[in-house]
This record gives sequence, structure tokens and C-alpha cells, in this order.
Amino acid sequence: MTENSTASRFRLLTMLPRDPGQPHRTASTLELFFDLVFVVAVSIASAQLHHALSHGDFLHGITSYAMLFFAIWWAWMNFTWFATSFDTDDWLYRVTTFVQMGGVLVFAAGIPRAFNEGDFAVVVLGYVVMRVAMVAQWLRASRSAGPLRAATRRYAFGIAAVQVLWILFLLVPSGALQITAFVIFALIEISVPVFAEYRRQTPWHPHHITERYGLFTLIVLGESLLASANAIIDALEKVDTLGPLIAISVLTLVVTASVWWIYFWPPHHRAITSFRSSLRYGYTHYFVFAAAAAFSAGIEVELDVLTGESHLSNVAASFTVTIPIAVFLIGIWWIAIRENADRVVNTVIPVGALLVLLDPVLPIPVTLSALILVIIVVVLVIRPPVPRGETLRVET
Repeated sequence: MTENSTASRFRLLTMLPRDPGQPHRTASTLELFFDLVFVVAVSIASAQLHHALSHGDFLHGITSYAMLFFAIWWAWMNFTWFATSFDTDDWLYRVTTFVQMGGVLVFAAGIPRAFNEGDFAVVVLGYVVMRVAMVAQWLRASRSAGPLRAATRRYAFGIAAVQVLWILFLLVPSGALQITAFVIFALIEISVPVFAEYRRQTPWHPHHITERYGLFTLIVLGESLLASANAIIDALEKVDTLGPLIAISVLTLVVTASVWWIYFWPPHHRAITSFRSSLRYGYTHYFVFAAAAAFSAGIEVELDVLTGESHLSNVAASFTVTIPIAVFLIGIWWIAIRENADRVVNTVIPVGALLVLLDPVLPIPVTLSALILVIIVVVLVIRPPVPRGETLRVET
């Protein structure tokens, strides 16, 4: 029985590589549905970071958040790049995606225990479920990938091998040794695409990929707005005057809107014209996404200080806001803005990121950051992206 006849019998589509030049390629409803479970994971991770920072547990909070957000980002990114290359949207593809979504929810359920007790058992279980489902997708793609068969099989082998390491990670005692093991295993994990595609690259659709990254950016920014709004509502019962709350509310909206404006200013599809640039774009987004999600935690810390629920100094609390903003600015400038901007823009954004860190010297939280971001937006309005042609050939 041939592969096509088998596929027809089970109402499956042949998983062929997608055309990277397909017109009007947009995110599917399944991809949007898939993103929803990551809203849960990002929200829980951000909430745990907020609690750790508010109690002054900076080292533990930041390292735990960095480790857990890595898993969120990497699982999402792997699915996204696979989908741009091999999405069939048939029933088996959907069911396998649902399995990955289940893994994300299991992972999310384990985040508080991982943060508070250093117990990564549930987190690793959820992560392995996500990744084993991804192995199944790559093995299915290998059956009809043609010249890309070797690459798809290397993906399947590489991902499966790394999952063994993550299971062994549970045996590593907490502390410096655990962090060291995580860094080593994470580096091995992110080397799988390099190992799989070093000879021949799987196709990607520049507009589709960058749209997907933009949608995830909207998710983390939306989480920042929601978490900040909930924190402000909770703080209404704990303050005598509404002036400071109103100020923080306005400034939070201004900062979030400015961050949105800055992120979507450049034509992102120009940033992934080669395999090397696609790796830079994808990997640097870890810092962009993590910083955007951490911003909400910083705003909540500021509110805790305002209501007396945190004993952090104003300077320390302000740094929980300004550092994520600065990291976000430098990250998006490096991967998407820098090569599409003139000298003025390429000066204003890095300098602006540096000046954002001066915010803690002011008595009113977030004020300087908001002002700097507004100035950056004004510059971007005045000086649009440098025209370089809309049609760029994807290099391999």
C-alpha cells in the first residue's frame, strides 16, 4: 500500500514541505488556539516572579523565571517553526497539537511548585509531553519530506535525546549544580536546529513566522495589562488616595502602548532572510518575550510597595520595571530595528534603553521610562523604516 493511499484511507494529508512564497499565508485558527494555553503558562510564571521580587528574593526569582520561561518560549517556538514548514491541519496534526497543548497545561500547573519548592517533576513531565508530541510530528514529516528527510529525522532524534537529559535533570540537587546543569542542557536543546539543518534547511514563510512572533508579543503585552489592572483593582482597597494609583495606571498604559509601537515599527520579515539571521531572530526573542512578560511583575511590585505589602526600597522596586523595559528595547532593536533604521533611530533606541535605567532616581515610578518611550515613538513616527524593497529572497 502506497503512502498516498494510506493517507487517503485514514483521511490524512501528505505532510509535504510548505511553499515559503505562498501568498496570503496567515496564522491558522489552530495556531491561535494553541497560543491560548501559553497565556496560562506566561501568566503563572509572571505571577511567581512578582511574588519573589516583591519579597526581595531577586536571585531565586530571576533564575527560576529564566529557567521556566525558557521552556515556555522554546516549546512555542519549535511548534511555530514546524508549522510554517509542514502544517497540514488535518485531524492527526490537530490531535497531536492538542497533546502538546495538554503538555503546556501540565507544565503550567507545575510552575508554582518549581518556584517555591524547587520541585521540577510536574514541569518536566509537561515539557516532555510537549516535546514527545513534537517528535511524532517530525517523524511524520520525515515520511514525505524528500530531500529534507535527513533533517526531519535529525530533529526527531535530537529532540528525543534531549528529553532524556531533562528527565535526568530531576536527579540533580537544587542550587548552583542544578543551575549549571540547566544551562548545559538548555544549550544542547537550542543546538538541535543547528544540528538538524546544517546541510539543508527546512522552508519557512517570512511573513507567517513574523506574524506568529508578533501575535505572541501581543499575548505577553496583554498579560502585562491584565496583571497590572488586577493588581490596581486589588490595591484600591489598601490606599487612602487614588492619585498614585491613577498615575501608575496611566504610565503603565503609556509604556505598554509604546512598547507595542516600537515592536511593530520595523518590517520584521526582512529580519529572517537567511538561516543564520533566522536563528538570531528566533533565539533573541527569548529575551524580548521574557522581558515583556516580566514588565507586569515589575508594575505589581511597584504597587506592593505603594500599599505597604513589600518592604523593598523605591529604587529596588523601580529596577524591577526599568530592567525589563531596557532588555526589551535592546533585544528588538538588535534583531529587527537596527538594519531597517537610519543613524538617528539607531542612536535614539540604545541610548533610550540606557536612560530607562535612570528611572529609579525619580520619586514617581515609571515616569522617566514612559517619557523616554514616548520620545522614541515620536522619533519612529518622524523617521520611518529605511526602504529596502519588499521582496527579499530567502537565502539558505
